[in-house]
Amino acid sequence: MKSPLFTGCGTALVTPFRDGAVDLGTFRALVRRQLDAKIDALIVCATTGEAPTLRPDERAALIRSAVELAAHHTPVIVGTGSNDTAHAIELSREAEALGADGVLVVTPYYNKATQSGLIAHYTAVADAVHLPVIVYNVPSRTGVSCTAETYAALAQHPNIVGVKEASGNFALMQDTLNRCSDGFSVWSGNDEDTAALMTLGGAGVISTAANLIPGDMRELTHLAMSGSLHKAGVLQLRMTDLLRALFCEVNPIPVKTALARLGLCAEEFRLPLCSISDAHRAQLCAAMDAYGVKA
Repeated sequence: MKSPLFTGCGTALVTPFRDGAVDLGTFRALVRRQLDAKIDALIVCATTGEAPTLRPDERAALIRSAVELAAHHTPVIVGTGSNDTAHAIELSREAEALGADGVLVVTPYYNKATQSGLIAHYTAVADAVHLPVIVYNVPSRTGVSCTAETYAALAQHPNIVGVKEASGNFALMQDTLNRCSDGFSVWSGNDEDTAALMTLGGAGVISTAANLIPGDMRELTHLAMSGSLHKAGVLQLRMTDLLRALFCEVNPIPVKTALARLGLCAEEFRLPLCSISDAHRAQLCAAMDAYGVKA
């Protein structure tokens, strides 16, 4: 029986930029804010962190900073996915060498893969490191989705500990939980799905919204874990407008804009991401004000 890498809320951290460069001082401040909120895990260099635009030296600096500040009291999980298995292995080995506690590996994008190819890909990565490996299934970005049968096969590997499920397919999530009962964890990859998935036995969420409201997202997951499902549901419903505003454009454009509005980072992106539209900015600001978001 595998132990979950974490339960509760893990924050998929943004990568702050200033004048084109990674703003490491601001990143460290954002990490400290998460740790002060007692977040359950930190995820760096992933989708919300604009990982495809990061240079190798920038990735290394971000990972080192998170590992140093977390001091192994809070797991640091590094996004190491690629559509090239050899590159995913290289990134995963680097994360391990820099002290990460686990890796998050997205399904290969663009060139995609068959289910047999996905099993071979994840097995090769998991064989190459001693870290726990979390599969990341997000078909809206990659064009491919794992099946429950694939998860059941991957769950047999001692290093593959679960999946970040961002498909929104609850039938897939239920089938996965039914087939994978020996410690293969399922984390929500969509903030809106958190409470519903946890009622089925999900382990928590890897959250974008927790950049903005870490305390509330952690509370949501811990209510669900403690069996206070009604209270978790009430909180999830209260978040609805804010969560939808945080995904009104491609992640992480809205959440970074929201953080900038609070003075927590610069409103700066790397192309092809760009500033939020005026209409969506108004929606986001209204949702933040209605929810009562504070720095």
